Amino acid sequence: MNELLPTSTAGSLPKPSWLAEPEKLWSPWKLEGEELVAGKQDALRLAVEDQRQAGITIVGDGEQTRQHFVTTFIEHLSGVDFEKRETVRIRNRYDASVPTVVGAVSRPKPVFVDDAAYLRAQTDQPIKWTLPGPMTMIDTLYDAHYKSREKLAWEFAQILNQEARELEAAGVDIIQFDEPAFNVFFDEANDWGIATLEKAAEGLKCETAVHICYGYGIKANTDWKKTLGSEWRQYEETFPNLQKSKIDIISLECHHSHVPMDLIELIRGKKVMVGAIDVASETVETPEEVADTLRKALQFVDADKLYPSTNCGMAPLSRGIARGKLNALGAGAAIVRKELADA
Repeated sequence: MNELLPTSTAGSLPKPSWLAEPEKLWSPWKLEGEELVAGKQDALRLAVEDQRQAGITIVGDGEQTRQHFVTTFIEHLSGVDFEKRETVRIRNRYDASVPTVVGAVSRPKPVFVDDAAYLRAQTDQPIKWTLPGPMTMIDTLYDAHYKSREKLAWEFAQILNQEARELEAAGVDIIQFDEPAFNVFFDEANDWGIATLEKAAEGLKCETAVHICYGYGIKANTDWKKTLGSEWRQYEETFPNLQKSKIDIISLECHHSHVPMDLIELIRGKKVMVGAIDVASETVETPEEVADTLRKALQFVDADKLYPSTNCGMAPLSRGIARGKLNALGAGAAIVRKELADA
């Protein structure tokens, strides 16, 4: 990455109201058939333009072609029955009705590769594509076949690797795996979760990232955060092993969280995607607030390894607020970029 402090989003951006109901996760599509295909592409182009206008360096698709960051990928796999549902506890936080693994899981065909190629055609800037990580995938299913979280995670890791290699071939510069489950299941993450993540990234020549956050700005997550006390030290459990992993970039939540900034020292040497935008608040940050978060992070990560970003996805926010936050991210990074150049 040539630009100092290259900016990006963690993943999702709000969808236009003509495509899906706004400010809602798992919102059903308002279009069908060929109109839906065209509508998704229109929304993706708008997301790219919003990022361009905000000065975002590493462009994503805003996850405009999928309903949810995990389930949309799983919907395209064999071995999972979406009609047969069970209620499970998601990340020990809330109950949800989820599909059931009824047989051997496999990927009959590419899932996001055509969408990624379409994104690649929209911009000359570096592009990033997000995929769910193996551990977060198994946490959103009921497993009636493998009956082993670890075994199912290894199966998903192989499937993700197939998809990631084709995304790389389609021109993706950074492939990000979303693993919010790493902030909950510490023992599993260290025992085999990080290993399955590395399997998902095996053989890739493009940069790889893992995004570990405290979740979307929805009530279940914000209520959980209130129970975590004055210091959120969850990253302390997994960062030492992630520092030793082959993953290039670690993405974490910083702004308006109670994460001690010095925990970044645990991943010294890695590139760090620092969340400088609070996605759980409708208040739009000022560029100076963003700059202040980045300055604090620079005490623990070298400038050439700092990637300003959002704390998490912005799908549940209104489009106007999300655009404002994108603009603040771009402007805040520009402030610190100038300070570094003048120093």
